[in-house]
Amino acid sequence: MCVWEAGVPKLGVTVENEGINFAIFAKNKKKVVLNIYSSGSDLAPKKSFVLDPTMNKTGNIWHIYLKGASAKTLYTWKLDDSPELLDPYALSYTNNKNYSRRKSIAVKKDHIRKKHLNRELEDTIIYEVHIKLFTQNFNSMVKFPGTYSGFMDKIPYLKELGITAVEFLPVYEWDDFTGNTGITNGAKLKNVWGYNPISFFAPTKKFSKNQTLDSDSEVVEFKELVKALHEHGIEVILDVVYNHTAEGGNGGKIYNFKAMDNKTFYMLENKDTQYKNYSGCGNTFNCNNKVVKDVIVDSLRYWYLEMGVDGFRFDLASILGRGEDGQWNEVSLLNELVQDPILSHCKLISESWDLGGYYVGDMPAGWSEWNGKYRDVVRKFIKGEFGLIPELLKRIFGSPDIFKRNNRGPMSNINFVTCHDGFTMWDLVSYNNKHNLSNGENNNDGENNNNSYNYGVEGGTDDPAILELRKRQIKNMFLILFISQGVPMLLMGDEMGRTQFGNNNAYCQNNRSTWVDWERGSKFSEITNFVKNMIKIRKKYSIFRRKNYLELNECENCEVSLHGVKLNTPDYSYYSLSIAFVLHDTETDTSFYVALNSYHGELTFELPILQEKKWHLLVDTSKAEKENFREDTKALIDRKYLVKPRSSIILISK
Repeated sequence: MCVWEAGVPKLGVTVENEGINFAIFAKNKKKVVLNIYSSGSDLAPKKSFVLDPTMNKTGNIWHIYLKGASAKTLYTWKLDDSPELLDPYALSYTNNKNYSRRKSIAVKKDHIRKKHLNRELEDTIIYEVHIKLFTQNFNSMVKFPGTYSGFMDKIPYLKELGITAVEFLPVYEWDDFTGNTGITNGAKLKNVWGYNPISFFAPTKKFSKNQTLDSDSEVVEFKELVKALHEHGIEVILDVVYNHTAEGGNGGKIYNFKAMDNKTFYMLENKDTQYKNYSGCGNTFNCNNKVVKDVIVDSLRYWYLEMGVDGFRFDLASILGRGEDGQWNEVSLLNELVQDPILSHCKLISESWDLGGYYVGDMPAGWSEWNGKYRDVVRKFIKGEFGLIPELLKRIFGSPDIFKRNNRGPMSNINFVTCHDGFTMWDLVSYNNKHNLSNGENNNDGENNNNSYNYGVEGGTDDPAILELRKRQIKNMFLILFISQGVPMLLMGDEMGRTQFGNNNAYCQNNRSTWVDWERGSKFSEITNFVKNMIKIRKKYSIFRRKNYLELNECENCEVSLHGVKLNTPDYSYYSLSIAFVLHDTETDTSFYVALNSYHGELTFELPILQEKKWHLLVDTSKAEKENFREDTKALIDRKYLVKPRSSIILISK
C-alpha cells in the first residue's frame, strides 16, 4: 500500500493505524534500502528492506508500506553506496551525540488545525529571542532552564513588557559543530544559534526538557509553548534557514540531500563540481528547483498548520529569489509564497541580502523586510555622526524611498537597531571595537563597522557619568524605534541592559556571556520601564503605526510638520545633529512634538502655537526615571523647550 497526495506518493512517513508508509526522493539511484532499528543506540538495523524499483518506485520517489509498523519506529535510508541517511521530512530524530548514528523517528501528526491570532502588522511588537539563552541562566528562576518549558515560565514577563510576537532563532535540528576551540579552556565550541540546518521539520532536542535518546516529546513541548504564547496574545515567528544546509561544500558531511541528488538540491558550477556559495556556509540551496520548492513549502505549511506558528523570518531570503543560474529572478519562490493560498496568511519577513547582493526593497508585495539601512542611520545619528538628518527622517517616516517605489507601505519595514547578529544595545554604547577572541577565530569574525561608541571607557565602568549617558543613549534609540513607522523589533535583553562583553558574533557561546542575566533586570529597571512606557504610547496612538505613509505638507492640521530649533526651519545641513517635528493623530485629535538632539550641547527649540490646547511634557530622556513619562504634567508656559545634550523629548497636546 502507498499513501498518495494529488497523485504523488507523500514524502517522509505517514503513520496510519495499521502501518507506516515510508517515502523518499532519490534521483538516478539503483539501490534504495530502508533500515529499521530497535533502539537509537543500536549500531546495526534489526531489519533492512531493499526496495524493488518495479513496485516501490514512482518517478523519482521510492516508497514502501510496512504493515504493523507503528509510531516511534526508528529508521534510516541508504541510497546506493551512501552512508545511512536521515529522512529530511522526519519530524524527530534520536539524540545521539554522534550525528552519524542518529536515526529518524516516525511521528504521527495530530492533524488538528491550529488557531492563529492573525494580528495586523501595524499592531505588532517583535521580540527576537533565543529559546535556550533566554532562560539558561540560574537566576532565570524557571523549573527547566534553557528549554521550551522554561520559556513558558517567562511568558508573563513578555506580556507585561508589551510584546505581541516572539521571533525565535532557529528551532529545527542543526549540526552544532564549528571546528573552533575556546581560548580559555581548549574545549570545542558549538554552534548555539542554529543557522546550520540538518532538517526543516524536526524541532531540536537541544531545547527539550526530555533528553531521552529515542524520545519525540520535543514535538509536543514545542506545540505546548506555541499554545501558551497564543493564550497570552503573543504570536510566534520562526527564523527559518532555507538558503543552505549543514552538508557544506566539497568534502562536507552527508546527511541526506547530497545523496538524494546533489544537482537537484544545490546550486553548482564548474561543470557541477563546485558548490555556489551565496550563503557563505559552503553551499546554496537550489530554492527555485521544483523539487526543492516543494520541500520548503511543505516545511512551512507543517510549521504553520501542524505546529501553529504565525509567521516566518527567512535568513538570507534573497537566495530564495535566485534562479538555478544563481541570478536574481523576479519570478521566484518569493512570489509564490505570497500567492500561496495558505502561507500568504502568515507573516512573511525577509533578510533581503546574501553574499551576492543587497536587495532591501526588492521583495514582492506581501513581504516585510529587515531594514538594515534603518539600523545603520539610527546608530550613526545617536553616535553623533554628521550629514544624516535627511536620511534619518526617511527612516523614521517608513522609508518611502525604499518601499513606496514598489507600491508598498510602511509596514514593509521591520525596524531594528540591534539583532542577534551584532552588538547588543548595551554593548553598542560600551565598546568601540568587537571583542570576539573567545570564538577561537583570532577576532577575525564578526562585523568590523558597528557604528558604536564607548563614551570614554572600553567596556565596563563604575563612572556614574558614563553609565548615565549610556542609559540615556539607549533610551534615545528606543524612543526613535517606537515612534518610527513600520514594525519595531527589539533584541532579547536589550530592555535590561544585556551585555555580551563586546562579542558581536556570539554564535558559539553558550555560557554566561550570552545567557540573559535576569539580575540586570533590577539594575537596569529604568530602561525596562522606559521600554514598557514607549510601547504603551505606540499602542495608544495610531499616528505611530500607520498603514499608509504620513502626509507631509505645508498646511494647517497636516499629519506632519518639520522644524528645527526655529519653527518651520528644519536644519538639513551637513553639521546638523538635531531635528524636530509635529505628528497629528487625527483619531484622537492629539498632537505630538518630537525633538531629537544628538549634539553634545543643549539646544533650545521653539514650540509651535496650539489654538485650543497646551503642550505638556510626555517624555524627556534626560530626566530621572520617575520624570521620564508624565502625562499629568502641568502645561508648558514657555514657548521654548531646552533639550539637554544627547537627549530626546516628546510633548503631547492637551
